[in-house]
Amino acid sequence: MQLSTRAVHAGRDDLADLGVHAVPLDLSTTYPARDSRAEAARLDVLSTGATVPGMPVYGRLGNPTVARFEAALAELEGCEAGVAFASGMAALSACLLASVAAGRPHVVAVRPLYGTSDHLLGSGLLGNTVTWAAPGEVGAALRSDTGLVIAESPANPTLAEVDIAALAAECGDVPLLVDNTFATPVLQRPATLGAQIVLHSATKFLGGHGDVLGGVVATTEEYARRLRQIRFVTGAVLHPLAGYLLLRGLSTLPVRIRAASATAAVLAERLRAHPTVSRVHYPGRGALVSFEVTGDPHAVVGAVRLITPAVSLGSVDTLIQHPGSISHHIMGAAERAGVGISERLLRMSVGLEDAEDLWDDLDKALHA
Repeated sequence: MQLSTRAVHAGRDDLADLGVHAVPLDLSTTYPARDSRAEAARLDVLSTGATVPGMPVYGRLGNPTVARFEAALAELEGCEAGVAFASGMAALSACLLASVAAGRPHVVAVRPLYGTSDHLLGSGLLGNTVTWAAPGEVGAALRSDTGLVIAESPANPTLAEVDIAALAAECGDVPLLVDNTFATPVLQRPATLGAQIVLHSATKFLGGHGDVLGGVVATTEEYARRLRQIRFVTGAVLHPLAGYLLLRGLSTLPVRIRAASATAAVLAERLRAHPTVSRVHYPGRGALVSFEVTGDPHAVVGAVRLITPAVSLGSVDTLIQHPGSISHHIMGAAERAGVGISERLLRMSVGLEDAEDLWDDLDKALHA
């Protein structure tokens, strides 16, 4: 089946057999059982990261609604399993902790990345070390204790892309983690190009309406078990209501991405010709457009009226923000400059409004 069809039906294949049309929302924090010995045996299995039939023992160990979202996202990404977390950063943290626990704390990372991801890697807060490398230099940066190679494509906020297949070849036996938040499985499926781990801030396009926080990793069942073990003890679980909203968001994901991408292409073309814009970053696809202005970027953010001046992305409404002040502020000015994030750069996440209305608002703000 085509992706648009799978997006509608993934995680819902059994609903007709259950006699329901909407996905059941299970808000239970605990699950009663009269056989304590059987529960103990099931708990032993769950603690290894494996899954078992039947209801979970406790909400921190699993949830039926969240499991539907995990299975659906894994299907769309072409992976064996999905593991959901309370946020995208919680998902990345679990991946880092898995490498540290396995005795391979060294990470090779390709910049730019989301600002907080960059900070987490460089801080060593979770016991990892990092070597920053450009594509083509990753292979030489690998060590015997390298547990992960991390890249984001298109990258936040410059929208720079990497050749994922070529990068995967450089990694050899080291797992490649690709942050696919910006592209989503509608535009790219890193697992089909050699990445073993695909990460999303589900808060963004997967949810799509700016009202849910979450993260998810699509990967092999073997790696998923390691992540479930970490989630078992750290408690960074996705709330069932968030899982319900994210599964619902997947059903409209292809339609939203294609519509927003078409508008983004129109706006990118007009921005290139605008007298107050010095450079446009747009890879020719996707709903994100970044651009550098000749004047004060903060004045532009303050002047928009239809466009929402806010951090984050992937919502039905168009958002604009200044990365140097918000999403990548934690990096510091010198680090931002080193990875091509200009202080005059603005990042715009295009929503579902009419292109002419958006352009009218943006043009007025640029001239303000």
